[in-house]
Amino acid sequence: MIKKMLLALCLMFSAEARAQFAAGYAPVRPEAAPSGEEQQSVLFRQAPAPAEAAPRPAEPENIRKPTPYTGSIRILAQVNGDIITTEDINHRVRAFCMTTGIPYNRQTKLLIINKVMQNTIDEKLKAQEAARSQIEIGEKEIDNAVGVFCQNNGISRSRLSQMLKDSGVSPEVFREQLKTEIEEALAVAKRDMSKPKFMLSEIVISAKDAKHISQLAENLRQDPRFELYAAQFSQSPSSSSGGKLGWVTEGQLPPELEKHIKNLSSGEVSDPILYNGDYYIFKVEKKFDPDKDRMPLPSNEEVKNMLQNQKNERYAEERMQELRQRAVIELKE
Repeated sequence: MIKKMLLALCLMFSAEARAQFAAGYAPVRPEAAPSGEEQQSVLFRQAPAPAEAAPRPAEPENIRKPTPYTGSIRILAQVNGDIITTEDINHRVRAFCMTTGIPYNRQTKLLIINKVMQNTIDEKLKAQEAARSQIEIGEKEIDNAVGVFCQNNGISRSRLSQMLKDSGVSPEVFREQLKTEIEEALAVAKRDMSKPKFMLSEIVISAKDAKHISQLAENLRQDPRFELYAAQFSQSPSSSSGGKLGWVTEGQLPPELEKHIKNLSSGEVSDPILYNGDYYIFKVEKKFDPDKDRMPLPSNEEVKNMLQNQKNERYAEERMQELRQRAVIELKE
């Protein structure tokens, strides 16, 4: 019966239809290999040739003497009436690239220009505040600051002059920036007279190198030459100035360090204090109590030390935020 039904179905289709029906269910067989070529095994079919890697984009070209603004000198901004010109930004962009090592190219140029513009605005604000505070910095102080810069970077003054020339940085602009840093440090030191302060020196040694740290602290209590020990053994940037930090206002150091300092008298040396993987030993050179003492103005040497160790950055940044909010800043472009 089943055979009869299949025979009837076959007769219902034309020969062409039967051929198409059969072809639709035929097993797929590999095509014959071209003449002269060996047919590939289905089990060991060769992998397709890898596509050629896309060419890597060319590295951005670094510009050694960047000049963001060309043409005639134009005013880019005004800060409380003081102008910032295209020439100001050109020189400061070059100085920024020279001192930071960040390359100037098409990928970084906008970031650098914006950063330099903000820095230049802050520079104007600091200079204006120094003028209000009647702070005057002479050429001798700037020369000392240049010496500190060379010392911290391990270069000679002649090498610095050559670097400025190679980078297209005006020596006058470089000195002006150093002058602004000194003025700001003096302004910070003079401004906040309402809080207790400590004139500190420090020795900082990594915990892995501090096997004899307790003996060192004991020696420092017997030997008054703290500066000598700091210069020889401290791993802090302040070691180049004998560990001197200058005047530090209460609240500027981390609480874990400050609590050990507050109870020390002038001339006393702290026990070793472990903080963030380093041991700190402090000597309190002097103390200032606003309720009892009259604060002496910091010497240029103390200002230099404050610039070197950068321990007062948080307070300085808070002050800058206040100056920015009060300033009238007009951007021209």
